[in-house]
Amino acid sequence: MHVGNARYLGPKDLPEIIPVFPLTGALLLPGAQLPLNIFEPRYLAMLDDALSGNRLIGIVQPSFCEGRNDTATGPMQALCEVGCIGRITSFAETGDGRYITSLTGVCRYRLFSEVGGTRGYRRFRIGPFAADLENRDDETLVDRAALLAAFKAYLEANKLKADWESVERASNRTLVNSMAMMSPYGPAEKQALLEAPDLKTRAETLIAITEIVLARDFGDMDSILQ
Repeated sequence: MHVGNARYLGPKDLPEIIPVFPLTGALLLPGAQLPLNIFEPRYLAMLDDALSGNRLIGIVQPSFCEGRNDTATGPMQALCEVGCIGRITSFAETGDGRYITSLTGVCRYRLFSEVGGTRGYRRFRIGPFAADLENRDDETLVDRAALLAAFKAYLEANKLKADWESVERASNRTLVNSMAMMSPYGPAEKQALLEAPDLKTRAETLIAITEIVLARDFGDMDSILQ
């Protein structure tokens, strides 16, 4: 995996301990980009430390079964077991105390044990998903026609438009990951998309979620998908 100016060829190229940034409803996938507007002091400190080190941050969702607030003074919030490592590939200061940054996904990881810190943010030992670092030729396995049909049905049902020229030019991997990250679905659905074992399964999961939402909100799926 080549991300920014760095290459990650295997788990040995990644640290055993990373800082984690809990974000409800956020989804970062390997090779995709996630923009962030950072303003909370502990996460400003996290970004400063990452920029002075390996530039890696773990995005993870708070456990959506818990419902507790992740505050510096309250109890530590439970986190989902799987997240995605992002490398800082874009960074700017706003002048009013915020950082505007972009993370590019490196690989997914599984949380192991929490490690103490002194700057307010949380750090964990992790186990990277080694398969995410491999150059897999699995784009041809995606049912592009079914994916586009579900996407078109969702847009039409919600009276939305898309740049179809850009959609047609996009590779299957870019299309699946971009649609998954931009989808307006809830934390549980986003986590299911993250944990899908491969691109084909992620595409199938995205189609299934979209069809369920359309049927729930708009009724007859047969008329919607025609």
